[in-house]
Amino acid sequence: MPSTEARGPRQLARAFMWSMQGLRAAWRHEASFRLEGYLFVILCPLGLWLGRNGIERAILVGSLLLVLSAELLNSAIEAVVDKTSPEFNELAGRAKDMGSAAVFVLMVNFVLCWGLILWR
Repeated sequence: MPSTEARGPRQLARAFMWSMQGLRAAWRHEASFRLEGYLFVILCPLGLWLGRNGIERAILVGSLLLVLSAELLNSAIEAVVDKTSPEFNELAGRAKDMGSAAVFVLMVNFVLCWGLILWR
């Protein structure tokens, strides 16, 4: 059922704060997210510089953002699975593997986007 609560500035501010808490938690607890964050800091300006137009720049930077987003979702899946099923469970392992596979697929997308755009 949809929320009847108004979506005003206060709700937007709360949503922003929760998002920042999630980013801080990922940075603090997830080594993979930190590594991909460092790569983003280096490659984002490079992508903006190397892209010949707005579309190329958007693809170069967007492919980086997709990897970060997938890593956040993968970390969230792993946290929930570990909380609900600390002992080995085939389905829990499958969920964690699929989250990892999603990050991998977007890493392949990143390499393809950068390779196709920069290979002139």
